Amino acid sequence: MSSFTESEERQELRTQVARLAGKYGRDWFVERARAGEKTTDLWMEIARAGYLGVNIPEEYGGGGGGIGDVAAVCEELAAQGCPLLMMVVSPAICGTVIARYGTEEQKQRWLPGIADGTGTMAFAITEPDAGTNSHNITTTARRDGDEWVLKGQKIYISGVDEASNVLVVARAEDSRTGKLKPCLFVVPTDSAGFEFTAIAMEIVSPEKQFQVFIDDVRLPQDALVGDEDGGLVQLFAGLNPERIMAASFSTGLARHALGRASTYAQERTVFKAPIGSHQAIAHPLAMAHIENELARLMTQKASALVDAGDDLAAGEAANMAKYAAAEAAVHAVDAAVQTHGGNGITQEYGMAGMLVAARAGRIAPVSREMILNFVAMHSLGLPKSY
Repeated sequence: MSSFTESEERQELRTQVARLAGKYGRDWFVERARAGEKTTDLWMEIARAGYLGVNIPEEYGGGGGGIGDVAAVCEELAAQGCPLLMMVVSPAICGTVIARYGTEEQKQRWLPGIADGTGTMAFAITEPDAGTNSHNITTTARRDGDEWVLKGQKIYISGVDEASNVLVVARAEDSRTGKLKPCLFVVPTDSAGFEFTAIAMEIVSPEKQFQVFIDDVRLPQDALVGDEDGGLVQLFAGLNPERIMAASFSTGLARHALGRASTYAQERTVFKAPIGSHQAIAHPLAMAHIENELARLMTQKASALVDAGDDLAAGEAANMAKYAAAEAAVHAVDAAVQTHGGNGITQEYGMAGMLVAARAGRIAPVSREMILNFVAMHSLGLPKSY
């Protein structure tokens, strides 16, 4: 079989997810967002169908698939107009890290809930003064007897109000060197001293962003995930999947926009012909489609490298996929809005609301500039610029 085509099993997975999400659709998604409601119905239905935990090992209630499988689910949801940001966070980042580095007891405790949707987990790394430069994280974890005490702040943390727990990146003192090192802790969202407030965003989404305050939150010893001295290796285990999922989120969004625009361009008639017959309309849509298909192919490559355990090559490919997908989505949504003309900025047609969602892909979870820095350094061997 050619490695440029997905397996029949994954293609069938895409078909089934698209069919399920199609019952909900973009209008339903936007209605939930504007009413301040959640997409719990869709979340739980994809969980019951086994799609939410498709990448979680079978012995913990998952499907035993790879990151490429859960990325396909993420993309097909977005392509039906229902991009679920928590797909990126809960099964892909948290699920991957815990499955790879958690103890057997931790896997038994947290992975089944991630897989069946009842124990959704958020991820907290970004801080007000430590966004791109994660080495500046100031959230600290200190030992106090047989407990850990966490203190700090996080910002732009997705879906805390929908999560049972948050996987928090903090820094603990190394007993040998006295230096601070990154460590991962699972923090229940109902913990004493754990508070969060919603950030007002322009994006049209039922999933909210939060500022999180961690004020001397006490945790048991086994809240620490992985080896206390594992450091960045454990953290990065979740970041390649994060970039792949972000890429799939973007390519799905682009597919949805292009599908809507192509339908409109065939139906809308100006100067006695469908507007799609004019190259000024057709070419931007065609270019965006080409860019998106290229981004999908790189995402497929990155997924295959992650599933093969080639972390170094996967890092390069995942960054490239995320960059390409964000650019493709921005171009696709912009072309789709332009195709609709004045209708493109009405709530009735629902196109303009995707502009911010597509644009966010250039910023999060890692900025396009930092990806260019990464490629310049690691792919081209150029001097470090920051």
